[in-house]
Amino acid sequence: MPRAVFRIPTPALLAAGLTAICVTPVAWAAPGLQALYLLPLGFAVWVVRNRTTVDGERLVARSTFGTRAVPWAEVKAIKVDPKGWLSAVLGDDSLVRLPAVRAGHLPTLAAVSGGRVPDPSAPAEEGAADAPDPDATPPPVESGE
Repeated sequence: MPRAVFRIPTPALLAAGLTAICVTPVAWAAPGLQALYLLPLGFAVWVVRNRTTVDGERLVARSTFGTRAVPWAEVKAIKVDPKGWLSAVLGDDSLVRLPAVRAGHLPTLAAVSGGRVPDPSAPAEEGAADAPDPDATPPPVESGE
């Protein structure tokens, strides 16, 4: 069964490591400032934990502090927000955010979902080619003069 895992790219952990190195002189300047190491540690945990796993049966959205598994039967639609992140719209109109899944991942999501999500990059069907394009410019109108 096909399966796709969408996650934050692992090189993002370099940012956490570099931040820890840069915080070191300040963290050891006074007692108690070692708590500054919690910032890069928290970012590293966020990078490692956040992911969405999709297969033919369900979506599994894993965030920093929890996991939510949703069967495809409960998914009514996929919503793309203005910044390109995706959320699953459930039958009761609640949203389940899909961590690390962007609008560019829609073709992969469509392939793995078994046709439950339409592929926006697929060629139009033959019957749709005969339909008029609503965005097309109308033909010029001749005047009666």
